[in-house]
This record gives sequence, C-alpha cells and structure tokens, in this order.
Amino acid sequence: MTLSEEVQSALEANYDLMDILTGGIHIEVEEISRQNTSAAFDANGEILPCALIKLGVETKTGPHARSVRTPMRIYFYQRQGYDLIHPAMDIVFDILNDQQIGERVWNIEFTSDIKGQRDQALDCALGSQIYTAIRNR
Repeated sequence: MTLSEEVQSALEANYDLMDILTGGIHIEVEEISRQNTSAAFDANGEILPCALIKLGVETKTGPHARSVRTPMRIYFYQRQGYDLIHPAMDIVFDILNDQQIGERVWNIEFTSDIKGQRDQALDCALGSQIYTAIRNR
C-alpha cells in the first residue's frame, strides 16, 4: 500500500470521523471535483463534508540511506460554515499525530492547522492540516 492509502485506511476506520465526512476521504486526485470525486457531492451537485489527502515533495533525512520526510496535507471541505470540518480536523489530529501508520513509517508528526479558509472554485468552506511522515522509502 502507498502512504496515502495507509493513512486513508486509518482514517476511514474511525466511525466518528466517517459520520462527519459523509463525502468520503479521497486520494490520488489533484483536486475535489464533480468529475474526479463524484462521491463528494450530493444529488444536487453540492459538496458534502469530505477530505482530500495530498502528499508533498519528499526530502532526505537521516540516519538511513532511504530515510525521507514526506509532507502530507489534508484538506477538509464542507458547503457552509466550519461546524463539521473543525471537529473532523480534531479527530484526524488524534488519529495521526505521533503515530506509526504503515510498515515503513517511523512517525507522523503534526505540523500545522489552517482553519477558516474558503475554496473559491467550489465556493465552500475549507480547512487544512499538514503532517510530516518520517519513513523509509
């Protein structure tokens, strides 16, 4: 499994989180859209509370030859307000921070929260978190 798949599986195993993120947790797409992530939208084409996991540029770290730091940004969406995505962000923090998820991950570290954003293209509320996975490639 890829790192994205391992993190997605860990998050999807949490029933409280999935009760909030009714539009699912998405990976391996560039963005949330009606074409690429149809499950993230209701029958009227309105976005459901959902998340998108995107990996960033890996950098070398020690002590082993294949040790890397992999940044991971998780975007949280909902149609209006932040009453669902802020609690979802708290749950994700509890699941991921200072954890070892997957065979090759030594630790996942929380880096930052960005709350109260807006996605202009989808015209919806947005929050995001950044984590760094220290792992063996």
